[in-house]
Amino acid sequence: MVVIGSGAREHALARALARSPGVAEVVIAPGNAGTVGGGLRRGALTAGLSPASIVELCRREGAGLVVIGPEGPLVDGAADALAEAGILVFGPSRAAAELEGSKAFLKRFAARHGIPTAPCAIVSSFAEAEAEIRRRGAPIVVKADGLCAGKGVVVASSVEEALGAARAMLVDQAFGAAGRTVILEDVIPGVEASVHAVSDGERFVVLPPARDHKRVGDGDVGPNTGGMGAFGPVEGSLTPALLARIEREILEPTVRGMRAEGRPFRGALFAGLMITPAGEPFLLEHNVRFGDPECEVLMALLEGDVAELLASAARGSLDVVTPPAAVAPGRHALAVVLAAHGYPGSPRAGDPIEGIERAAAVPGVLVHHAGTALRDGAVVTAGGRVLAVTAAGASLAEARERAYLAAAEIHFDGMVLRHDIGRTGG
Repeated sequence: MVVIGSGAREHALARALARSPGVAEVVIAPGNAGTVGGGLRRGALTAGLSPASIVELCRREGAGLVVIGPEGPLVDGAADALAEAGILVFGPSRAAAELEGSKAFLKRFAARHGIPTAPCAIVSSFAEAEAEIRRRGAPIVVKADGLCAGKGVVVASSVEEALGAARAMLVDQAFGAAGRTVILEDVIPGVEASVHAVSDGERFVVLPPARDHKRVGDGDVGPNTGGMGAFGPVEGSLTPALLARIEREILEPTVRGMRAEGRPFRGALFAGLMITPAGEPFLLEHNVRFGDPECEVLMALLEGDVAELLASAARGSLDVVTPPAAVAPGRHALAVVLAAHGYPGSPRAGDPIEGIERAAAVPGVLVHHAGTALRDGAVVTAGGRVLAVTAAGASLAEARERAYLAAAEIHFDGMVLRHDIGRTGG
């Protein structure tokens, strides 16, 4: 079994797969300093995350199932290349991955299938953008169309800020081809939620709702990041009735619409939602893989045969009545991200990390590696988000207490973390 990727999401996926009956070993490529031992082994990719390199590795390893973690290889067609090679893969085709690969495609798809989403304009020149921004006013969301590693969205509080963001994308080409088309979107007030579904192209199983904390600072201040922490399941604001509505109005039309358009979606469908004060769900984005750090939380919530859950979706034979893996009754989980000095701007690398073993000894805790590397036998920082300290408990309060108790055991110079994960937006 092979997991493609190098972050905390992939570390969590690999650990969950290794717990499954019948799985002797999980190979993670390229992996990180933590993806070894406990049934895990790192694999070597000869040409990065290219489809050809992934296929070559999986053939060499005799992979029975491949789980692709990040969005880039999916948008590049890695799942297509693996399928053509006769290798079972959990992850959507290039055509289905356009849901995330192009925000303009998503907006037009949502309009075709009646999926509630924020009103927007799609522009391809700065002159168009300027006219539309001045007409709409602020606040306004400015989004680059393509993949930008989580950095292509600006929530502008003024017209001038919006014009600056549009100019950077369309004129200065800050994101290259990904910013040649820009989406100008109305701001929808409310609280965000992440709802994942595992789909086999026709059927789907909905996983517990989670909530990510995007801003770098306590109280949701500072710049957006890839995610500073998450918790789940979200209760209170996300009632069973609202979750049923999200399934009926957003997830089901997406799976049905993709199938009808000849792009059946097999993989993890991640709906990034805004829930308005009136309780109305709006789709902000679809991602075509598990979120990070939401995945760490979801894998801590699930028990049973996660490998068979993903494999059955990949085969097109998902059992939605009695899925092979399900949420443990009464379990809660919370993840706290420990980031490097300078994150999210210019994170520093090479700082030694201490205390990982002490943190992992806290009951219910797993320390997932993300931006880590080995230097002279020691684990050092090697990326923006360094570790995701994830804890499970019988309540959100217990999971939170355990996660922060474990995080306090870890130290590296300039370590950045939020202290309010699970306390805001519950």
